[in-house]
Order: sequence, then structure tokens, then C-alpha cells
Amino acid sequence: MSVSRRAVLGAGVAAVPVLSLSSGSAGAAEDGPLPTDPGAYISFTGGAFSLVGAPVVVSSDDHPGVVRVAGDLRDDLERVTGVRPGSTVARQVVLVGTIGRSPLIDTLVAAGKLDVTGVRGRWETSLQTVVDHPMPGVEKAFVIAGSDPRGTIFGAYDVSYGIGVSPWYWWDDVPPVRRDRVWVLPGRHTQGTPAVKYRGFFINDENPALGTWAPAYFGPGKAPGYPGGFNADFYARVFEVLLRLKGNYLWPAVWGRAFAEDDPENHRRAAAYGVVMGTSHEAPMMRGIEEWNRYAGAGTDPYGGTGEWSYRRNAEAIRAYWRAGIQRMADQGFEGVVTLGMRGNGDTSLPDGDGIELMQEIIAAQRQIIEEVTGRPAAETPQVWTLYKEVQRYWDRGLRAPDDVTVVLTDDNWGNIRKHPSPAEPRGGGYGLYYHFDYVGAGRNYKWVDTANLRNVWDQLHQAHAYGNHGLWVANVGDLKGNELPTEFFLDYAWNPRRWSFDRLGEWERRYARQNFGAAAAGEVAELLAEYGRLQARRKPELLNRRITLAADGQVVYDDQQTPFSFGHRELERVTGEWRELGRRAARIGRGLPEAAQDAWFELVGYEVAATANLYALREAEFTNLRYAREGRAATNDLATAAEAGLAADLALADRFNSRVAGGKWRGFQTQPHIDYGDVDRYGPNAPWQQPEKDNVALPDVLFPAVRRIEVPEAAGLGVSVDGDEPATNAPTMTLPPFSPYQTRPQQFVEVFNRGRTPFDYRVTASVPWLVVDRPRGRVTRQVRLEVRVDWSRAPAGRSSGELTVSGAGESVTVGCVAERPPSRRALRGFVEAGGYVAIDADHYDRAAGQWRRLAGIGRTGAGMTAWPVTGGWADSAASWPRLEYEVTLLSAGEVTVWTYLSPRNPTLPTAGLRYAVSFDHDEPRPVDITAGADDGLLNTVWARNTSDNINRSATRHTLASPGVHRLTFWAVDPTVVVQRLLIDTGGLTPTYLGPLESRRL
Repeated sequence: MSVSRRAVLGAGVAAVPVLSLSSGSAGAAEDGPLPTDPGAYISFTGGAFSLVGAPVVVSSDDHPGVVRVAGDLRDDLERVTGVRPGSTVARQVVLVGTIGRSPLIDTLVAAGKLDVTGVRGRWETSLQTVVDHPMPGVEKAFVIAGSDPRGTIFGAYDVSYGIGVSPWYWWDDVPPVRRDRVWVLPGRHTQGTPAVKYRGFFINDENPALGTWAPAYFGPGKAPGYPGGFNADFYARVFEVLLRLKGNYLWPAVWGRAFAEDDPENHRRAAAYGVVMGTSHEAPMMRGIEEWNRYAGAGTDPYGGTGEWSYRRNAEAIRAYWRAGIQRMADQGFEGVVTLGMRGNGDTSLPDGDGIELMQEIIAAQRQIIEEVTGRPAAETPQVWTLYKEVQRYWDRGLRAPDDVTVVLTDDNWGNIRKHPSPAEPRGGGYGLYYHFDYVGAGRNYKWVDTANLRNVWDQLHQAHAYGNHGLWVANVGDLKGNELPTEFFLDYAWNPRRWSFDRLGEWERRYARQNFGAAAAGEVAELLAEYGRLQARRKPELLNRRITLAADGQVVYDDQQTPFSFGHRELERVTGEWRELGRRAARIGRGLPEAAQDAWFELVGYEVAATANLYALREAEFTNLRYAREGRAATNDLATAAEAGLAADLALADRFNSRVAGGKWRGFQTQPHIDYGDVDRYGPNAPWQQPEKDNVALPDVLFPAVRRIEVPEAAGLGVSVDGDEPATNAPTMTLPPFSPYQTRPQQFVEVFNRGRTPFDYRVTASVPWLVVDRPRGRVTRQVRLEVRVDWSRAPAGRSSGELTVSGAGESVTVGCVAERPPSRRALRGFVEAGGYVAIDADHYDRAAGQWRRLAGIGRTGAGMTAWPVTGGWADSAASWPRLEYEVTLLSAGEVTVWTYLSPRNPTLPTAGLRYAVSFDHDEPRPVDITAGADDGLLNTVWARNTSDNINRSATRHTLASPGVHRLTFWAVDPTVVVQRLLIDTGGLTPTYLGPLESRRL
């Protein structure tokens, strides 16, 4: 669209015209330059213009943000080349300026020297090109021109990116590669026009990490009595990285902080940088809620009211408070997007109730204030209404904001979007998206390290784009530092969704790795980051001491003193082993990087991988210790020591971050607790969800649940446990999981352990010749694990039983064994039942009808499948539903249960619910609404279970008349369903977190 000069940065609210928030794309107008990747026109071998030593010249008449960014470009060129550019015209010169505002640029355009076709008049669009003989005395100029001031700023920073300066150079101490030769290639280059108009992030949940570090590093806030506020020097660094990432919009920090008051310079600094300011979903009319809380008390507030944050009981005072916020925006002349609506104080629901008439009255009053203060129609001031949590109910019940208002839709705080725009409801103001990479609230906080799976993020952002959501995207990034990768991807995707298809995510990760760690290591680093995201997405690390189960009555039960992973199937061992291996890979890559990159490596990758791998090892030792203590094992105390060593290692990694990295620059930052969640006795009733804290001050972590130490007697004592037993009972008879020649579960085992300090000899004898123990005799000091196998050449067909007798220390224990050998391999096809179940990864289908997309890495254990396109288009009848078919062999007839594992999505479409269906053979498909019982608005326990476990499990029951080969069919009734796994329980499936390993396929 065409943007008039009055729409440029720095304009006061009264001068901001109507800005359409409709869809765009990262492209240029017809006959304009073709968009390129960021910095793709930079070469280190040769080109049309050398940047080494070339002065960077900007007109003082341009926007202050453009003048400032020219200085940043000089700094960046010096960082890379070692040569400081000048700032006056020379024979070879870099010219930076805004079309219609810079005499340097406008003179070139008027003289026909600079073709700005496809750039002029567009939103935030830049042009980079080499011009010969642009003016007297100049042989060549490299011109960076913007359609508006932010377009120019983005254009300059794009050059910085191209020469090798990471957007995170300051925030993560990333050194650029030094270059003697830096060239610009010939041609007209642009990065196009952003698809999403306003793109930014929300600094939130900033205590203790950012809240400790920032005032210590930049100095205290300037509001009297509030030294923890963030000042303009801090925000200058935030604004810079936001702009380097081609973002333009910020929600400032709110935990006890007031952007406008903590430093009177904050808004002016935003205007000078060219950043659009907003306020969060709970903070209407350009005022953070802390501005109210600092002055309103019991029975009083500065506006003559009662001090209540209640529109019903204190409307006049609240309107005066809001008016002051809009007046400040007009007086100070910063660019802003005004939040409408009202929520309760402290990010809660409105205390006045959720009546539609009340919210209509509130929004009408707010828009009247905007008109009265600006002297213009309300539609000429950009506004948003954010449907966060309970606010979405207003929309669902029919309330609509005026058409010019951008309606910001949200995720459920856990990365699953709650609602998409309806094609039947286009809006002049368009739609927006509020998304989370950090969260404080129901379920449990997650705010320690990056836990985003880029594949899942892509799926959700792609859906938003596909459904026409292009107005305003903002991500909750917590402390910002620690969420660099998902923040950068979020803003890259918002700029150009078409560039980053799912198949190009690996390319994006390699680009990110190359920019921060160099080309040589980029491939390995990218693969590491992808695996890190996949493993983290299984479960937030803060939740590693919570097991969630269903009681007999269907109620969700939390246990904050249990591992979510099972001892059966060696699940806890396997997931911990995967993290150990990832930690080893990260350490090896880190050792191979140059010394200058070590700080950046630790900040961006090394810490989060090592610390999470250590946390998994700590939890394995902790919960194994608690199990061993119940069993009275001699090894119990060894595991307590290992868990305590894990806590010490965790604290040591944080200390390295705080005191040694970058010479102590980040002292106090790595202080976020993440282990002691759920410790009600230590810090009160909020412990199941809130971080360890007292009086709003975070507590250092301790082990919770606490490990146990036992008195181990001198005399030897035989103990026996079997694979899958939790914990061992040492009963006279124990049973191993069934054996099958087609099993994929880890090999069954028996553990012989000592209950005393004196070693003893053990012996294992088998009652049948087909049972084989790898070490039937030996000596036990602490414990010995014995793998048990079946010699299938000696086992009879069908179902057979046998026993192992374990003897030692004067005692004996019998272990029952069952072997299930199908009579003929020729009768088997597809996925074969073993151990009483079949486990299928959804992408391993035999046939597909309709269009499907494989989303590699989106699942907790692998890929997911989703019907394509995500906007649907098929009729609501079984004949039209896309489907996936799987051949399976079941060994018996009767009732079976099919467990379907889906990504925990919400019903985003105007239709009710979110449905899939399952059938066997020629039976009618059985639809299931996966959102039944879950409420992402009220954040109830069913929803919390789905999001905490990052899976939605649902079951259907089917009766099969005969054993043998069957066809299992999964049907996509509604679009946006992502299926990860299908499990068929024929009677032997035992509870595990991830489900058993995939069955053997013939």
C-alpha cells in the first residue's frame, strides 16, 4: 500500500494515518527489484563496490533512526574489516537515506541515477544498489535507500547481516569473521515488503534473570523508589536487536516495571530508534498496569477514585488514567499501537464479570478518549484488541470490536493457536497473533531455557499465515536472552512466510548457525539445534518431576514427586541417554570452535544443552534413588550422591554463565530456578505452578523431591527386580514382559541386587531350554543386570511358559516368563503385534488418500502427519475425508483399544471441536473430538495435561471378529489435526510417557 509521509516514524499520534493491516508478502512491486535473502548481495571475493574503508554518509535531515543506523553500519564495517569508515563524501561512498526525506537520495532519484521502482511508497522496504557517477567527484556509490525510515534502517542492518555481523553480536557476544575483502555485487537488491505489518516481541516474566542483571549492568531505574526499573540504555540495546531482526514493535517489561516512568527517556529513545511501542494485552491505552499499581491504594487513586481496578465501580478515575496515557503519546510524539479492552489487575480475568455490554462500553469509552485527545477519528490511530485467555469468550459470544481495530488472536500459552480468522469475517483492521516462547501460569511456568521446537512453531505460524493473519504478530520471549533462536525465526517468518517452507527449516537453522559460529561448523550446529528442539519439546524441563495420570473416575491427578517417564521399556534410561549423547555432541562441537567464539557458543548453545542434559541425568539419579530406597538397595546412597552432584553441576554451569562468560558481563542473569517446582512445604500453595519464590523473590534451587539415604546392613541380602517393575517387590514370583520374535522393546532383564554391604554369589537357572540368561552365575556387590532372551529355534509355536529361579544369599526368587511365537511368518503382514500391543509412527502408512504433509521432527518421537492444505477444503463426509491406512497383524480376536497420539491443538476454526476418526477394515469411521473436556480459556486440568505432556491422547474401542491382518485407518475430519502415533492395545500395553518403540513391520 502507499504510505504517506505523515505515516513515517516519529510522527505524533495525531499525525498517524489509517494503516491497513491486511495481508502482504515479502515481494516488490511489478518491475521492481527481485527480493533476495538477507545480505545475499555481499561477496568476500569480488564485486561492483568495495566496502572496505568506504565512508558511510547520511543526511542530517533524515529521521534520527536513520542517522543513528548509519553509525551502527560504520561500527559493523569496522568490526569486520578493521578499518573505520568515515562520514563524509569521497570518491567511493556508501549513501544511506530515505526516499522523500533524504536530499542525498532524492537528488539521485530526480537525476535518474537511482531507480526506486517497486520500493517507493511501500511499507518498510529497502533497496541496495551500486550507482556509477552518482554526483560530481564520486565515482561509485553503494546506495541503501528505504521507502520509509524503517525501510532504510532495515536496509542498513541487512548489509550488516550480509558482512557477517550477527543480530546477537552484543546480546550473545558473537564475534564476526574478520575480512580483508568485502564487496557488493552488481544489481538492484531488496528484501521485499514484510508480510506482517507489525512484528515484535514482549519482554515478560523477567524476574529473576533479566530483572537481576539489567539494573546492575545498566544502572537502576529512574523512578523514585523503583530501582529495579529498566532504563533507556537497556532499552536501546533491545531496540537495536529488534531492528536488526527486522522487527518494529515492542511490548515492554511489566513485572513491577513501568516503561514510561522507569526512565522518562524511554519513549523518546523508542521514537529516536524508530520502534513502534505497544502495551501488553492486560495494559490498555498505552499504560502499563504498574503505572496504576504504584499510586492506587485502598480507597484512593490519583484520579479522585476509589483505587479499584474496576470499571463498574471506578469508571471515571480509570477513564482519566487512560486519557493520560493517550495524551502522553500525543505530546511525546512516539509511534504507538493502542491496546483496547480491559482485564483484571495482575493478568487475570476482569473482576467486574464478563458481560458483553460492559466490554462494549469500555471499548467505546476508550475510542472516544482517542478521538478527543487526537482530534481525529479513532480509526486513524492503530489499535488492537487481544483475545487472551478468557477474553476470547467475548468474541465467541458475538462481541466484535469496530472494523478498523486489529483483533489479535492468541495461542494457549504453550504454542498452540486457539483461533484463526474466519474467511467469513474479513476485517479492515485485520487480525494479529500473540504467541509464547515463555510462560508463567497454569500447568507450570517455563522460563529457564529455550524449549521451542521449530517444526511446531512453523506449523502454527504457517497456519496463521494461511488463514490470513497478517496484521500484528508479537511473541512473548521472556528475558529475550535465552530465546534467541525462536525469536529470530518468528520475526523472519513474519517478514516472508513464503521463503520458509517446512522443507527449508534445515536451511534456516544452518543460516542461523553460520551467522553465529561460522560456515565450517554450521551443518553440525544446525543438526544439534534441531535435535535439541525436538528433545525439549517432549516436556518442559520444569516439569521433569511431575507425573500426570487419570484416576478411575477420569479425573486428572498430578504427582510432583514422580518422574513422568517410565522405568518400564527402559524409557527413563533411554531419554536420559539421548540427552547425554546430545550433551557429548555439543561439547565436541564447542571444543572445535575458535577461542573467540567460546562465549557466544556457551550463551547460545552450550549452556542450554549441557544444563538440560545434566538436569535429565540429575532426575534419573534422583528418581532411581527414591525407587532404590523403597527397595532397600545397597546402591541407594550412590544414586543420592549422583543426584547431589547433578545439582552441584547445575549450579556450576550457572556460575560459569554469571561470572566467567564475557568477563562477567552477564553476572546475575543465570538465576532462574527450574528444579524445586512443586515444593509446597518450602514456598507455599502456588508451588505446583509458580517458580520457587518467597515474597516475590526467587529462591535458589534445591532437590525436590529430596533424595533419600538409608542405612545399609552389613549382612548380604538378595533382592530381585524385573524389567518394568516399579518398584521391585521381591515377591516369591515375579513376571517379565512377554517375549516375541517380533518385539522391538529393549531386551527384557532381571536385576539382582544386594540389600547389604557384603557381596554374595548368585545363580540363575531356567526351567525350560529356550530361556537364555546372558550371565547365569556371578557375584553381586551392589547390583547386576542380567538380560534374558529366548532361543526361538528351541521355543515351541504359540504361547509357552517358563521360569527363572534366582538364588543367592540364602534366598530364592522365581521369575515367570512367557514366549509368544506366531505359528507362521507367512501369515504376518504390516505391523505385527508383540507383547500385547502394536505401536505405529503415523508417517509409516501403507496408503494415503487425499493430500498429506509429513512434518519431520514435529512429534515427541519423530514425525507427524497433517492433512493438506491446513485450510481444508474437503467436504464433511467420510468419503471426502483425507485418510491414512496401516496394515497390522493381530494375534487374537476380540476388543482392542486404539490410542491416538496427536499434537495438543485447539479448535481454531468456526466449526465446533477438532475431530479425527478411526476405523478397522470396512467399519464406519468413529469420529473423536480431541478437545472434549479441555478448556484452554479456563486453563483446566485436562488442557493442562495435554499441554504439559505435549500430546493429546484419546482412545477408541473396537471389536475384531478374527485374528490376522487388518487395515487400521486414520481419518482427518477437520484440518489442522497433526497425528504422531497410533497404538493398538490388545491387552498388554503398559503405561509409558512416549509409548513403546514402533512395532516391527513386515
